[in-house]
Amino acid sequence: MRRNLAARIGVWSAHHRKTAILGWLLFVVLAAGIGGASGMVEMTDAENGAGDSARAEQLLSDAGLAHRAGELVMVSSAEPDGWRAAARELTEALGKTGEVTDLAAPVPSKDGKDALVTFAMKGDADTAADRVQPVLDAVAGVRDHREDVTVQQFGDASAGKWLGDLLADDFKKAEFTAVPLALGILLVAFGAVVAALLPVGLALTACMAAFGLLSLASHQLHLFQTTYSVMFLMGFAVGVDYCLFYLRRERDERAAGRDAETALRIAAATSGRAVLVSGLTVMVAMAGMFLSGLLLFKGFALATITVVCIAMLGSVTVLPALLSWLGDRIDAGRVPLLNRRGKRGRKESGRLAGKLLRPVLAKPKFFAAASVLVLLALAAPALGMKTESLGLEKQFGSDSALSVAYRNISDTFPGGPAPAQVVVEADDIQAPAVRKALAGFDGVTVHKARNIAEIEVPLPGGAADLDGLREDRLPAAFDGTGARAYVTGEVAGSADFNDQLKRGIVPVFLFVTAVTFLLMLFCFRSYVIAVTSILLNLLSVAAAYGVMTAVFQHGWGASLIGSEGVGAIESWMPLFVLVVLFGLSMDYHVFVVSRIREAHGRGLDTRAAIDEGIRRTAGAVTGAAVIMVAVFSVFGTLSMQDMQQMGVGLAVAVLLDATVVRMVLLPSAMALLGERNWRTPRGLSRLPSLDHSEPEPAPLAATAPVGTGPRG
Repeated sequence: MRRNLAARIGVWSAHHRKTAILGWLLFVVLAAGIGGASGMVEMTDAENGAGDSARAEQLLSDAGLAHRAGELVMVSSAEPDGWRAAARELTEALGKTGEVTDLAAPVPSKDGKDALVTFAMKGDADTAADRVQPVLDAVAGVRDHREDVTVQQFGDASAGKWLGDLLADDFKKAEFTAVPLALGILLVAFGAVVAALLPVGLALTACMAAFGLLSLASHQLHLFQTTYSVMFLMGFAVGVDYCLFYLRRERDERAAGRDAETALRIAAATSGRAVLVSGLTVMVAMAGMFLSGLLLFKGFALATITVVCIAMLGSVTVLPALLSWLGDRIDAGRVPLLNRRGKRGRKESGRLAGKLLRPVLAKPKFFAAASVLVLLALAAPALGMKTESLGLEKQFGSDSALSVAYRNISDTFPGGPAPAQVVVEADDIQAPAVRKALAGFDGVTVHKARNIAEIEVPLPGGAADLDGLREDRLPAAFDGTGARAYVTGEVAGSADFNDQLKRGIVPVFLFVTAVTFLLMLFCFRSYVIAVTSILLNLLSVAAAYGVMTAVFQHGWGASLIGSEGVGAIESWMPLFVLVVLFGLSMDYHVFVVSRIREAHGRGLDTRAAIDEGIRRTAGAVTGAAVIMVAVFSVFGTLSMQDMQQMGVGLAVAVLLDATVVRMVLLPSAMALLGERNWRTPRGLSRLPSLDHSEPEPAPLAATAPVGTGPRG
C-alpha cells in the first residue's frame, strides 16, 4: 500500500533518528540564539494605526517631529491653593532629573483645590519608558514627603513603564503556570513521567525556536508588544496537542497488540496525517489576517504561522524519532496509581463516550436542535457587542493606581489625559489663509521649516467631540486654504482602528471560510463534511463572542475570574478569535472525522462508524481539550484586560468545541446526513485518494529497529 506523506516522514525519522533528533536540537539552538541576539523591533504608533490618525503620525515622523512622551501630574489639596508649595517642590524635583522638557507652570482647577503640572520626556518617545524611573522617583518623593496633598501621575512614559513591567510579570506567570499545569494533566493521562515530558518538551522547544525566528522577522515586519504572549499561547497549546494526538495513537496501537514498529507506522499514517492537515489548516486560516490591512494582525499572523509550523514539523519528524529511540522506555517513571488510572482511562473514556453517544445517535434530531439552541443562547449577547481600542486605564483595571490617576485627572481636567492632536500640513504654513485658520485654535505649535502645525484640542466628550472636530470644526476652518488637517490621539486612533477593522473583517472572513472549505473538501473529498465544518466553526465562534461580551462588556460573572466589565471588547479581539478558532477547531474536527472515515472505509455504516470514531478519539480529544482550556485559562487570569478576554474567549470556545460540538452536534448532524456525508464531487473523484483507512501491519525495514526491550 502506498504510504501517505506523514507515514513516509515518520518512517524516515525512525530510520534516521539520530539525524532527526540532533537536527531538531541544532535548529532550536541556532534559531533561539541568533534571534535572541538580534532583538525584537516593535511597531511605531504610525505603523499600528489606520486612517487619518496614522497619516498624522506618519507626517510627524517623516518631518522628524515624532511625539515626545507627555506626562501629567495632578496635585490636590483639601483647601484652595493648598497645593502651591507642593507644586513648587514638584517642579524643582522634576527639573533636577534632567529628563524632562516643556515643564509648564501649574494650571489650577475651577475650585482651586487641584493643579495640573504638564511636561514631556526628553528624547525618543519609544524609549521614554526605559528612562522614566528618575521622574517617577521624583514624583514619589514629593508624594511621600507632603502628607497634606495627594499627588497622582499619568502619561505615556509612566504608563509604558507600568505596561512593560506588567507584561514581563504576566509572561513569566503564564509560562510558570501553564507548563506545570500541562505536565500534570499529561501525567494523569499517561501515568508515566517520560510520556508526559515528551509533548511539553517538544512544545517548549518549538516556542523557543519560533521566538528566535520571529525576532529576526521583526526587523522587516515590526511587531506589537503582546505578540510574543500570543505566540506562546498558541504554540504551547498546539504543540502539546499535536504530540498528544500522535503519542496517544501509538500507545493505543500498542495496547491493541501491535508491535512497536507497526504501531509507530500506523500512528504516523493516521495521527501524523491529521496533524499535517490540522497544522496546514491553522496556518492558512491565520494567513487571512494579512488581509486585515493592519500591521498588528500581520504580526499576529506571522507569529502564529511560525510557531504552528514549527510545532507541526516537530510532531511529525522528531517525535517519531524519539519514540523509535525510547521504545518501551516511553513508560519510564511510572506513577503506580496514575498508571493504572491511565490504562483504565482509555477504556473508560471510550465506554463513557459510548454511553453519551447512544442517546445522541438514537435521537439525532432532538440533540442536534438542542445543542444548536444552547450555542445560540450563549451567542445572544454578541448581538450587542461594542469594540474599542482599550486605553491603558481600562487595560489595568479600575482599581489600579494608574487607572485611578487617569480617572481623577480626566474628571478634574476634562480632555486632559486624552486630547486630540491635529496635524496641519500645507505647502506654505505661513500663508495668510492658513495663519488665519490656525488663529482660531488654542495650543498651536507651528513648525515653519517643515510647513506643519500641531494643535492640541481637549475632547471632554470623547468620540462625540471627535466627530464634531473632524466633520465640522476643521472643515470650517481649513476648507479653501489649501491646508490638510489630520486628527490623531487616543480617541481618534481607536476610532480609525475600528473603522479599518470593520472594512477588513469581511475579506478575512471570506478568505478563512473559503480556504477551510477547500482544505476540508480536498482532505475528505466530501462537500458535505466541508460545509458542516464551517457551520460548526461559526457556531463555536458565535458562542465565544457571546460569552466574551457578557463577561467583559457587561461584567456578568467577571469578578469570579478577578476581572471586571469595561463596557467594550478590545477592538482586535473579534477578528483574532475568529481566525484562531477557525484554525484550532480543525485539530479536533480533522482528528475525529478522520477516525470516523477510517471506520467507514473498513465497511461500517455511518452510524457505526460515528460511534467507533468518537469512542476511539474521546480520550485524546478530552486530554487535548483539557490542556488547551487550562493553558488559555491561565491567560484569562493575567493582569491585562485584552489577555483576559483572549484567554477566556478561547478557553470557552475550545471547551464548547470539544464537548457540545464534537460529542453532540457533530455526531447528531452526521447521523442525520447518513451516507450523504461521503459524497465526492465528480472533479475530486479523479484526484489521488488521501487514504483514511488503517494501514496493514507491515513491519518497518530491518535497518531501522524501533524500540527495545519487552513491553511491560
